[in-house]
Amino acid sequence: MNLEGRFDTRCIHAGQSPDPNNGAIMTPVYFTSTYVQEGIGQNKGFDYARVRNPTRDALEGNLAALEGGAHGMAFGSGMAAVQAIFEQLSSGDHVVLGDNVYGGTFRLLDKVMTRFGLTYTQVDTGDLAAFKAALRPNTKLVMLETPTNPMLGLTDIPGVRQVMTVMGSKAVLAVDNTFATPYNQRPLELGADLVFHSTTKYLNGHSDSIGGIAITNREDIAEGLRFHQKAAGGILSPMESWLILRGTKTLHLRMERHNASALTLARWLEARKDLKAVYYPGLESHPQHALAKQQMKGFSGIVSFDTGDAERTRRMASSFKVFSLAESLGGVESLVCHPASMTHGSVPEADRQRLGINDNLLRLSVGVEDVQDLIEDLERVLKV
Repeated sequence: MNLEGRFDTRCIHAGQSPDPNNGAIMTPVYFTSTYVQEGIGQNKGFDYARVRNPTRDALEGNLAALEGGAHGMAFGSGMAAVQAIFEQLSSGDHVVLGDNVYGGTFRLLDKVMTRFGLTYTQVDTGDLAAFKAALRPNTKLVMLETPTNPMLGLTDIPGVRQVMTVMGSKAVLAVDNTFATPYNQRPLELGADLVFHSTTKYLNGHSDSIGGIAITNREDIAEGLRFHQKAAGGILSPMESWLILRGTKTLHLRMERHNASALTLARWLEARKDLKAVYYPGLESHPQHALAKQQMKGFSGIVSFDTGDAERTRRMASSFKVFSLAESLGGVESLVCHPASMTHGSVPEADRQRLGINDNLLRLSVGVEDVQDLIEDLERVLKV
């Protein structure tokens, strides 16, 4: 269904139509590896499930519509989507990588893709002068994350695009929008060529699916990524596609609650005197708060804070009752993470320290529970 509608309506309907065989309103899970053909060279648009699957088609159309894109390509994980993006490059190409991207993205580029001749420069993309200095004639990809994980720094996406234009750079500008979600931020409308997500997080929203998506308005980029789906086979399964489609039907409702509760928690944490720092773009004290208001509709559900003491942090992490100590984020349940030993354990210690990802830091993924229960859980563990 090519639906023109407001965001909330697209969450529920975009990419999907009632089943033509029986009128089922929910997209079926098409468990099939192959399709009967009407004759040699004659089919109904489907020949082998690695290439296309109707359930995956529906998800790709839905997520593309939410991001304001024309093409969506779904992969078996967020990292499979990132690898597909990297593998559009050739030996000798250069990548400008944000200095606080997800640790798995850094690990893939640093430990794997460099073995095949890619080079990279890591830079604070929030510093446009530093970003400009990092561009090279052979830069073919700029990959950034905004807000960043876990320090919640922002990048001015239109500003980056303007620098690239002035410098004559033809590199693809790719933005990881996992933290913000298309509810809060749409990078394609801000100048990005490509936006990608770990659908495992907010898009699914229920901590029961692994997946990734890449979305673009450029036919050439879409063609390359679709070929990668077919050639490399890292596609999303029908069941995972259905689970994420179920999740996006409530994305707008969930994000309203994530946004509101995270802001309440961040303000409560900032008012305390026993914490070293609180990081959340919705706080007026955040150094990029003005940019956040300009570029984002809401500030999402991630709050990080520095307790000032590593031992206290470890005691706290294992003492929560409502928050659960776990990897990942973006589900309806609240999670707490120790980034230095969990999500960013593969980042060199010197880089972690420079970025502020020290042993004192905890990252909260604020769920949709009663916010007062979350505050009481935090208040209790802060006394441990």
